[in-house]
Amino acid sequence: MEVKTVSFIGLGALGILFAHHLTKRLPRDNVRIIADENRIKKYQSEGVYCNGKRCNFNYMSPEDECEPADLLIFSVKINGLREAIHSVKNQVGENTIILSALNGITSEAIIGETYGMDNILYCVAQGMDAVKVGNKLTYHNMGMLVFGDKKPGNISEKTKIVADFFEKTGLPYHVDTNMSKRLWGKFMLNVGVNQTVAVYKSNYGEIQKDGPARDMMIAAMKEVIAISKKEGVYLTEEDLQYWLDVLGTLSPNGKPSMAQDVEARRYSEVELFAGTVLEYGKKHGIATPVNQELYDRILEIESEY
Repeated sequence: MEVKTVSFIGLGALGILFAHHLTKRLPRDNVRIIADENRIKKYQSEGVYCNGKRCNFNYMSPEDECEPADLLIFSVKINGLREAIHSVKNQVGENTIILSALNGITSEAIIGETYGMDNILYCVAQGMDAVKVGNKLTYHNMGMLVFGDKKPGNISEKTKIVADFFEKTGLPYHVDTNMSKRLWGKFMLNVGVNQTVAVYKSNYGEIQKDGPARDMMIAAMKEVIAISKKEGVYLTEEDLQYWLDVLGTLSPNGKPSMAQDVEARRYSEVELFAGTVLEYGKKHGIATPVNQELYDRILEIESEY
């Protein structure tokens, strides 16, 4: 098997970024953007732009009948995941490989409740500094998709198939044989970066330099390290430094998704980040005061919408 058709559900920053890249390298009909009729009309009338260029996307509604996609990529936010799972039912067949580029550590299991875990590869998107304002996306660093099997040390045929496809299409990627640790590491980064920049209403530059924002970010991340050890993942200070190094590569003027949500007065994924940390902290009897502060401050911001 080889990947010839790709379907995306979710045209946020990641959906636009990677779908635009693939649309330029594959026949137009082979890259499908799944959206409801109202969204499609809006996308077609107003356009969707990536670094100033209008995207030539092939839109399909959930009701459209078609051959199943070879690869399906979820790029929605967590609060839209269950609707998205239902919307892609016509895209999923026996051999469809599924990647979830969602934040957090739970989306694969949620998708697996409907489509099973056999064809799901674990995935994180990292290193991009994309900013989406309205229907326009801009980025300096494209970042990459890191993916692999749930079982540590394993590289399955499905992983090889996706790696070969990304290699042929020039989409930046990395295969990781310890995806549980990678997922928790990206979760740790999001807990620190997304929430701190949102609270400070700033950008990556604010936490790339020494100061109270960076201190808060690192303290929030260290609470995730403590929890991870109780969950059998065992993040370390070396993992913390790895993700701080990733953060250092981003454009100082870029902003994470939660900061963009606050700026646009949208409700954020705070429950996915601090909410999850507080839940695990309570479960294991671990104090999480920094995430509690972040949680409270973000809810306070959102209460003013």
